[in-house]
Amino acid sequence: MRLENMVALVTGSSRSIGRSIATQFAAEGADIAINYSRDEAGAKEALAEIQQLGRRAIVIKADMADVAAVRKMVDQVVSEFGKLDILVNNAGIEKKAMCWDVTEEDYDAVVDVNLKGLFFATQAVVRHLRDTKRKGKIINISSVHEDLAFPGFAPYCASKGGVRMLARNLAVELGELGITINNIAPGAIETPINKNLLANKQLLAALMKQIPLRRLGQGSDVAAVATFLASKDADYVTGSTYFVDGGLTVHYEEQ
Repeated sequence: MRLENMVALVTGSSRSIGRSIATQFAAEGADIAINYSRDEAGAKEALAEIQQLGRRAIVIKADMADVAAVRKMVDQVVSEFGKLDILVNNAGIEKKAMCWDVTEEDYDAVVDVNLKGLFFATQAVVRHLRDTKRKGKIINISSVHEDLAFPGFAPYCASKGGVRMLARNLAVELGELGITINNIAPGAIETPINKNLLANKQLLAALMKQIPLRRLGQGSDVAAVATFLASKDADYVTGSTYFVDGGLTVHYEEQ
């Protein structure tokens, strides 16, 4: 097992991609801290799944927009397990509006969770690793929209673009500590956040034409890459973004 005797904190892991990552990590031998902000039932289901795999797990409620809560969460994980080896910054939100209609409240909500919360969770884990003189892995779940325009979601794209540059900058800062940081950029993944798309056959068919592999991704597709990045197999990988999008970002056809 590639992650045996390691401890991982996966933010936003009560469902969808985060839950897939948490359970895959557990299957590979890691103990897991499950984080959620609203979906308590999903977090408890994830807890049961991980315990069935024979791994230890805890559930922590924390809003990623609340820096004090984020720091307390990291402290709680270390207190419970004695250490923390892997952080997966998965929690994220989006709000649809053209730029001229975006409210300050919605802008702050998106950026606070997707970028600020991610940064301060990373900071807290890095401080723990530095102070205990241990190496570690930081994995950010970004988006293809760290590169691709997404009209109607400007704050979301800005936050994910920030995550891209943040990983590059921190790769340099953290290298001498033996801490790696990388992004995974999912494309169209079959998750509850895409329920409107999945229900619209016309929109779904149009999207499929843009994906060379002609299917939506699954949470397990992202979890497989996250497991690689969390393992020793990726010890010489840092500052990179791995696109898990079926070829969406590189697709172009002459009409």
